[in-house]
Amino acid sequence: MTSLIDFLHIHPGVFYTFSALLGLALGSFINVVAHRLPVMMEREWREQCRELLHPDTPATDEPPRFNLSTPRSRCPKCGHRIGALENIPLLSYLFLRGRCSACGEPISIRYPLVELTCGILSFVVAWHFGVTWQAVAALGLTWVLITLTLIDFDHQLLPDQIVLPTLWVGLLLSLVPLYADTTDAVVGATAGYLSLWTLFQLFRLLTGKEGMGYGDFKLFALFGAWLGWQSLFQIILLSSLVGALVGICLILFRGRDRTIPIPFGPYLAVAGWISLLWGEQLNRLYLTWAGLA
Repeated sequence: MTSLIDFLHIHPGVFYTFSALLGLALGSFINVVAHRLPVMMEREWREQCRELLHPDTPATDEPPRFNLSTPRSRCPKCGHRIGALENIPLLSYLFLRGRCSACGEPISIRYPLVELTCGILSFVVAWHFGVTWQAVAALGLTWVLITLTLIDFDHQLLPDQIVLPTLWVGLLLSLVPLYADTTDAVVGATAGYLSLWTLFQLFRLLTGKEGMGYGDFKLFALFGAWLGWQSLFQIILLSSLVGALVGICLILFRGRDRTIPIPFGPYLAVAGWISLLWGEQLNRLYLTWAGLA
């Protein structure tokens, strides 16, 4: 292990390239998770409701097995099974010219875009942190945030199965500490959750509407656990700015109905990722601009 780390320090380009390629490969898996996990959760909820409302009635139809590995990926139109050579990140899409090899049905451009984005962001993280354990942890968090962004954008849902374990990992990393010490991480997780929870309750009290979901509270707490309480104001400010800009663009250029809710999780994820990489630089820039440094 020591010799490998020494090699990577001497040749950091190998680490950057490996991180990018791993990001491309995991981007394909992230597409699967983003599509299947909400379906798995919905099936579980339906079964729980059946057991609660009709506990004495056995399930009449057993649904086919469905998880992250079963069944094999198929073309939604003709049912053609996607083989290994048809599932190579980016390359397969280009080789197939964006169409199913069996029926010619167009393949969503989203799949290669997610793979490419995951690869690029993985490279940026590796290049920013270098050959360090910070880079390894940040890569994992980056892949989690991409997954959460896709799921929340599609379903307005931030699964506890992903958010909570990642939050606990952040608290464990504070024991090292890798990004924030334990005190800052614990206070950050608590303040992150309670701050948005308080705003949620006040907004509901004043308007009778729910402005965000509990998943947003947990995601904000996650960033507090990873980066400490000092990062929370910066993240909420950045997420509000990103959300406002994207929301305005959607309304102006795509005619999005103002009454349709826009999930806040993706903007929170983007802001948290930016703060993870450049939070200190942004703070120094702000202090300099404000004449406080």
